[in-house]
Amino acid sequence: MADDSFLKIAAPLVVLTFLGVYNFPAVTEEEIAARDAVEQSVHYSGCREVRAADKAPLYRGDPGYGEHMDGDGDGIACEDYY
Repeated sequence: MADDSFLKIAAPLVVLTFLGVYNFPAVTEEEIAARDAVEQSVHYSGCREVRAADKAPLYRGDPGYGEHMDGDGDGIACEDYY
């Protein structure tokens, strides 16, 4: 029972400490629109085309980045798998 009450107290403190140390800035709608414009300035149909252009990997915000090429949703498209 003592362990349970410790977790109820410690867990929120850990989260609040993390949020205090890593103060993540808010992303504005203008920044999202600017990123989308850059991404859409170039279009690749798929990773084969990206690799043929010697542009792989593409990162979120790069010209040509598309979520359709980012299978695991980590912000890196057409990454090499080993």
